[in-house]
Parts: sequence; C-alpha cells; structure tokens
Amino acid sequence: MDKTTETYNERLDEANKEICDKLAGLINRYLPEAENTIWHAHPVWFLDGNPVAGYSKLKHCVRLFFWSGQSFGEPGLTKSGSFKAAEKRYTAADQINKEEVQRWIEKSRDIQWDYKNIVKRKGKLERLK
Repeated sequence: MDKTTETYNERLDEANKEICDKLAGLINRYLPEAENTIWHAHPVWFLDGNPVAGYSKLKHCVRLFFWSGQSFGEPGLTKSGSFKAAEKRYTAADQINKEEVQRWIEKSRDIQWDYKNIVKRKGKLERLK
C-alpha cells in the first residue's frame, strides 16, 4: 500500500480504519499493476493515469468507488454522479464480501471509461475497454 494511503487509513477511527485497510488490501491484491495515491483527498488507484477504483470516508460510512462501475452490470453497486461511476457503502468491515469486491476490481481493469481526458474532451467520456 502506498504510504499516503496508509497515512489516510491511520487517521481514521478504528472501525473505519478496519474497513479501509480491508478495501486497500483487496484492491492492491487484485489490481497489483495499478498506481495508488491520494487524489482529491482520498485513496485512488490508476491504470495508465486513468482512475479506476478508490474509497473515501463519508460522514456515516466508507464509500468504495469505481469510476466505470455503472458499466459492470453488477446489482451490488449503486449509480453515483452523472457519469459512469458506481459505489458501495460500508459501515463495518464484516459487510465486505471479498468475492464480490474481487469481481468488481477485476472488472475495473477490463471495463474503463477515459476519465483521464474528460477535461480535454469537454466532459465527454469515451470507452477505453
């Protein structure tokens, strides 16, 4: 895990740290080629400069986020925002279904929209994979 992500997790209360540590471990395990850093104040994993997965501490939960998640065809993910993103929210580490999250992480590699160039394309997304 990237040191900045480790620091992010360490600053959380114990229950949320446990959720974030578990999510970071799964993302790092199933997306080892991704670059991990803090982006817009929360941990994000990038493939070739394109954000694919991340999480953030919200007021009452931790949100696992996939930039192209609406294209995964997964009922466990909820639409987030006006583009192609989807999320899952957790309030306890034991709510995390490892097989489900693994499947989503693998799909984040195989199904990608080009968020890296969204500004250059004036808000228009194009499918990469």
